[in-house]
Amino acid sequence: MVISALGLDIGQKRIGIAGCDGLGLMAIGLGTIARSSFANDLAQFQQIVAERDVQILVSGLPYNMNGTLGFQARQVQKYASRVASALTLPLEYVDERLTSYQAEQLMLAENISPSKNKALIDRKAAALILQQWLDRRRELLHQESIDRAIGKDETVNH
Repeated sequence: MVISALGLDIGQKRIGIAGCDGLGLMAIGLGTIARSSFANDLAQFQQIVAERDVQILVSGLPYNMNGTLGFQARQVQKYASRVASALTLPLEYVDERLTSYQAEQLMLAENISPSKNKALIDRKAAALILQQWLDRRRELLHQESIDRAIGKDETVNH
């Protein structure tokens, strides 16, 4: 089942944006939105959603290391909910702990300075968030098809 999802790494200054390939297998960083007014942010989201025929938003949720939701996570939920509501799109969250760190490590491996490329960190983090969601979705769909196959076999045998 093909899906067009948009991954978001929502920060106070920037929002990293990622999309997926046509098959919904791989996430790719698309860019960043420099946050300004909600109306300006939304206009940029509307353009991306229209261009990519987006069906769902996937936002990273910055849990605390102990698994609780802190102030920043609640701010992300509030903002992401407003965006999803304005775009009339469903919204799902992914635990984004350590995605920015992972993005920085990927950049260092590519000899790119994270401190000079903050927007690239956000874009890569958004791709990591969306990839996590795509992988989990694929695993769930695979498990459902196995369960259906087992269920059909049991029905036939009885």
